[in-house]
Amino acid sequence: MYIRSDIAEAVIEAAEAKAADIGIAVTVVVLDGAGNLKALSRMGGAWLGSIDVAMKKAKTSALFEMETQNVGEISKPGAQAHGIELTNDGLVTFADGIPLKTVGGELLGAIGVSGGQVAQDHDVARAGLAAFGD
Repeated sequence: MYIRSDIAEAVIEAAEAKAADIGIAVTVVVLDGAGNLKALSRMGGAWLGSIDVAMKKAKTSALFEMETQNVGEISKPGAQAHGIELTNDGLVTFADGIPLKTVGGELLGAIGVSGGQVAQDHDVARAGLAAFGD
């Protein structure tokens, strides 16, 4: 299975609507299950650096099939995978990369959001996830 382009666009649209609603400009990325770019949108005013961060958030989530903050928990000093963030050309281990899975748990892709504060980006990513589930 794979994530369809129309679904990836719906995820981005919902995420951008949430970002606009809370007054921030973000970059939203949707990757397929293999970590390849499916869709990307950078809102007017979003920092250029947010592109790379959003890509890495989505990539981290797709590679490990979990939310990026969960990767962060296992990568802390003394945790089971300390240093993992240095692999795969750099991972992001704070919130806002979320896997996009089927009801049965099969990974179809991931969303990554960057541009606001962590809590704001998380709300935006959750809005995209909600659109994926609809």
